[in-house]
Amino acid sequence: PTARSGAAAVEFALVGPLFFFLLVGVVVYGGWFWMAQGVQSLAAEGARAAIAGIDANERIRLARGSVSDNLQGDALLSADAVQVTVQTDASAIRVVVTYDASAHPLMALARLVPTPPQTIERHAVVRTGGY
Repeated sequence: PTARSGAAAVEFALVGPLFFFLLVGVVVYGGWFWMAQGVQSLAAEGARAAIAGIDANERIRLARGSVSDNLQGDALLSADAVQVTVQTDASAIRVVVTYDASAHPLMALARLVPTPPQTIERHAVVRTGGY
């Protein structure tokens, strides 16, 4: 045996934990950004659907229905954690989608790295007039 026989094990013991936490951080933040993009997409689709409404009540119904329909095929977001708010006036429709990611399985790993926000809120605005 040479004097370097255990060097690889020592190097791995020093670098391994750092690599592990870096990998966990990439997975957690990558998943969080994926969820945030999904929430933004829900808001945009809700706003697009709401533009077809004749009055405020129909716009609200259309926006919420669109968000609900788009959640059916989404494996990442849970419908129970989504809240939709629709604000409408004479010049614009604003759809706000809020997602509570605290119960998401991906967030269980977040305890190992600095945690991203537990609540993801995104909005979309469609102008209805006043150009």
